[in-house]
Amino acid sequence: MAKESPSSSSSMPSVLRAYAAPIFIFVLAMFFQLFLLPRSFPTSHYDVLGVKTYGSEDDVREAYEAIASKWNSDSGDARPADFIKIQYAYELLTNPVWKRDYDLYGIDESLHIIEELEKQYSVEDFAKIKTPLLEAVSYEPEHEGFMAITSQDFASKFQDSKPWLIQLYSSGSNSSAQFSMAWRRIVDLLDGVANHAMVELGDVRLVTYLAEKKTTGQVLFRNGLPSIVAFPPQCKTADCLIRFEGELSTDAITDWFATTVLELPRVFYHTKETLVPKFLAKVPPNKVRVILFSQTGERATPSVRQAAKDYWNFASLTYVLWREEDASFWWNALEVESAPAMVIMKDPGLKPVVYHGSGNRTWFLDILEQNKQLQLPQLSSTTSMELGCDARGYSRAGFETATWYCAVLVGRQSTELNKMRETMCRVQDALSNHDESDEASKDPSAASAHKNKRLTLAWLDGEVQSKYCFFYVQSETSYDTCGTRKSPIDVPRILIIRYHRNATESANVEKKSSNWPKTVWESEADDVDPAAQLVVSYDGPAETPEIIKWLSKMVEDGDSKNLPFYVSNHCFAILYMFLYNISLLIFHFHLQRAKTPELVPESAEPMRSGVPKSVKATQALLRLWNRIKDYLEDPRMGPTLLLGALLSAGSVWWTRSRATQQPVQTTQQSSTNQSDNNTEEEEKKKERKREQRRRNAKGEEAPASITDNEPKDAVQILSSGSDSD
Repeated sequence: MAKESPSSSSSMPSVLRAYAAPIFIFVLAMFFQLFLLPRSFPTSHYDVLGVKTYGSEDDVREAYEAIASKWNSDSGDARPADFIKIQYAYELLTNPVWKRDYDLYGIDESLHIIEELEKQYSVEDFAKIKTPLLEAVSYEPEHEGFMAITSQDFASKFQDSKPWLIQLYSSGSNSSAQFSMAWRRIVDLLDGVANHAMVELGDVRLVTYLAEKKTTGQVLFRNGLPSIVAFPPQCKTADCLIRFEGELSTDAITDWFATTVLELPRVFYHTKETLVPKFLAKVPPNKVRVILFSQTGERATPSVRQAAKDYWNFASLTYVLWREEDASFWWNALEVESAPAMVIMKDPGLKPVVYHGSGNRTWFLDILEQNKQLQLPQLSSTTSMELGCDARGYSRAGFETATWYCAVLVGRQSTELNKMRETMCRVQDALSNHDESDEASKDPSAASAHKNKRLTLAWLDGEVQSKYCFFYVQSETSYDTCGTRKSPIDVPRILIIRYHRNATESANVEKKSSNWPKTVWESEADDVDPAAQLVVSYDGPAETPEIIKWLSKMVEDGDSKNLPFYVSNHCFAILYMFLYNISLLIFHFHLQRAKTPELVPESAEPMRSGVPKSVKATQALLRLWNRIKDYLEDPRMGPTLLLGALLSAGSVWWTRSRATQQPVQTTQQSSTNQSDNNTEEEEKKKERKREQRRRNAKGEEAPASITDNEPKDAVQILSSGSDSD
């Protein structure tokens, strides 16, 4: 017996290594085709009755009657498990709605009944099984006031920009009928925030557009019925469709819709221990604080979260869970008697505004709208024009008003500023509640100007608006009021700014600005505010009557005295003060006509909305896993893998065959090249020999010719015709 050559034995492992990938793909294809795929396609109810797939109801009844007659004749061979499966299949396929859902969408939501009955009647006679096994359901949401849409009116319904929440249901689904109460609550919570609708599975065209699909294109209800989908605002195409994949509950669906679809910020709960450090201390001073007391502790509704987003620049909202043991604490702190309640906290030192009872969405939004502003408004880049505290704008009294005033409390965030804000709030209340008919009341000038909207009270953050603050507070101690805190001293100041517009001067300014300036200095001179400003600083005691008296004096002098519209020399202001007998020790002001610094936008509180990144990553992994499961149930995967194995094997064979032919061609080419080289060598040798012979022939003496030597007996004979003598 011949032994195997070492070369053949060593080539077998290399062949296996080369074909490892095709072999693995082939084994995977066989495993998929023989084991995984059959599990994805279990025996259908048609197979149980022996009826062809998608057979008619008459075929189902005939098959069932044939099986029943056979069992009646020989009931000993019948088993309870077989009877349960046959009876279940018969009841399912003879109900038109159930049969439609099973044929079109593969929905069989009562399949668990078979397993339960098999355990219950495993050893008993099948005659004791109570029929029918299934209870028919007729669910009509139109009778409950829900809006249903079809493929005919789908486009006309989706004309507005509001988001939509849609439920896909079946009129014969018990789960859809049980979900109606939760859907009613969801619809109430979304009132005014989003639109809602329901789609019945009988509308195949619209259901196919909205439902999820397998890799084969078949409609899929992964979590059964009902199925919830949503369209975000400003988008109504299938690419924007968002599917709900969580638990079918009111809280889960509303939270998903508000967070994922609407991207609304959350409103968190706080206790009495965390309310001050985690909420009140972190809210910016220019925002109103809103505290909502809840008895149930349920999550913030979409309408509350929408309000938190809409009023983000004005108010911050939070929830507190009401407990009876904390009732005395909340009464002493905020005067809250019971829940539900709504507490609004505005300026420092002011008494909170409390609203008891639970109102609807309109009531809640009306209260927020009425209380969104602080009692003493903040002067900022967004409110300067509205308050009339801008030299480029106009008075709140109207465009025709030539002279108006703005009293501004300036300072850094501190306890001193909060105390002065409280004082200014009392001043504003006193001016607002001033009774002109009361003869005992004094200082009517400021009250009249405030009533006519010619006098506005506000406060300014001197640290954030440092340039603006330094522009008006021109003194040696301005760093105690404006800019970054460099010392523990904080000195808030009260300023009154007199704005005055002159029609003639304004026209000249517009005319100058319309012409091309001759020089840079002329251009800068023309770049001034339309209204002249007279700034006066208050140096008196922080008492309400004194401040009101001072404001009235400033308004009275500003209205009665004919002040020049434009003064460029600061000394002229000092002269003016001296002429009107105003003490320099009490008042300090300057009259100027220049470009006022812009109010910088204050850094807004970041809004945390949308789904967290960790949740997004989890959802992405879940979608990936669902997609993998869909591919495992795709009958095309087996043939695809088999084709891939064949292509891979062919590629390996082609690569190896070319690698084998390459050495043979190299050997043949080398032998050919060697023979050619030998021929060339022989030709070269012959050429060298011929060359050598030629060189040798040139070196030897040439032999004598017979005509070169004259014989001894030779005689020269002349011819007869010769001319010689």
